[in-house]
Amino acid sequence: MNLFDKVLNSVNIFKNRDVLRHSYAPENLPHREEQIRQLVELLSPLLKGGTPSNIFIYGKTGTGKTATVKLVLKNLEEVSKRLNANVVAQYINCEIVDTAYRVLATLAKRLGKNVPMTGWPTDQVYEDVKNAIESSGVKLLVVLDEIDKLVKRAEEAIYSLTRINSELENAKVCIIGISNNLKFKSFLDARILSSLSEEELVFPPYNALQLEDILKQRAEMAFNEGVLEDGVIQLCAAIAAQEHGDARKALDLLRVSAEIAERESDSKIRIKHVRKAVKKIETDYMVETVRTLPLQTKILLYSMTLIAESREKFTTGEAYCVYKKLCSKISVEALTQRRVSDLLSELDSLGVINSVVISKGRYGRTREIRIDSDVEVLKKALEEDYRLQELKKYEEETKKIAKLEVFEF
Repeated sequence: MNLFDKVLNSVNIFKNRDVLRHSYAPENLPHREEQIRQLVELLSPLLKGGTPSNIFIYGKTGTGKTATVKLVLKNLEEVSKRLNANVVAQYINCEIVDTAYRVLATLAKRLGKNVPMTGWPTDQVYEDVKNAIESSGVKLLVVLDEIDKLVKRAEEAIYSLTRINSELENAKVCIIGISNNLKFKSFLDARILSSLSEEELVFPPYNALQLEDILKQRAEMAFNEGVLEDGVIQLCAAIAAQEHGDARKALDLLRVSAEIAERESDSKIRIKHVRKAVKKIETDYMVETVRTLPLQTKILLYSMTLIAESREKFTTGEAYCVYKKLCSKISVEALTQRRVSDLLSELDSLGVINSVVISKGRYGRTREIRIDSDVEVLKKALEEDYRLQELKKYEEETKKIAKLEVFEF
């Protein structure tokens, strides 16, 4: 018997699981008709020989920004070919293409220029891109998704692209910047802000009913008929609506629920599978977050997991005491109490810990901390870092330290 026979012979829930992934681009986007209409109007000058305004799009994660832009881009290029309007669109994810050089090299490649992804002076690549745009007479639409990631490393690249039209005679360039960070504009240089934010589109979060419509649309394409128990879509939508109306979260919940049902050889996706999916997604998110933390934050979090094994709540002073001991064990210089307080605030904002400021009367104020996540899962994720593996040797010793009463700070 082949190892995969059991899987192949199990109940088939999915018709097409890919339609539940973030990368899938549907032909129809429910409840984004107004944003699509506005974007079409703003980009229409590209088809009429004019120069459209640069556009800045923002809204929280999972509000349909990228999907909407990609849908409009697809339609724009189709019409451009039909009219011979010479419109070229290039989508760039700035989390991956994260430097000025890479952005310009990507544009050069799109325009048929053979530019290496590293090695040339950035100014030379910019000149090549500019000359390629001018010589081709193209109307270039550049989409910079997660543009806030690029600003931190390559603000000049954005500035150059927003001003490039002043150096072109036969061609046009239009930029669409997309960001999840609602405060992103406050970090922009005034020169960039004035040209990038010529037009703005805001994508509001979806409500529960809107998320239901989105899930129903995808479920029809994703699942075989009759596999959804009543209430599954409504529950997925309600949970995602509570978390800022995130459609990605809703789609993930539905997909993972189906995968759990499939692994359990159940013929239906049930409410209990959604409950299990919530826990799995939260755990997976937490593990990924922990893996990317800086070393000092990892040591601090490891300290707190040791304390959490003996008591549910503890204070900043107790966490700092154990943290300092662990730092000394692996020859890492401990941070100051003030800096550790900042790290605790960051962990709280990430949802890794839960903390509240309490008053200790004449002794001042401190944080009372609780770890809501699975402590063992967190520890295993932290111990994946080779630099922290040595701490396992001192686990029993540090657990004893963690049980001691320490002074607050």
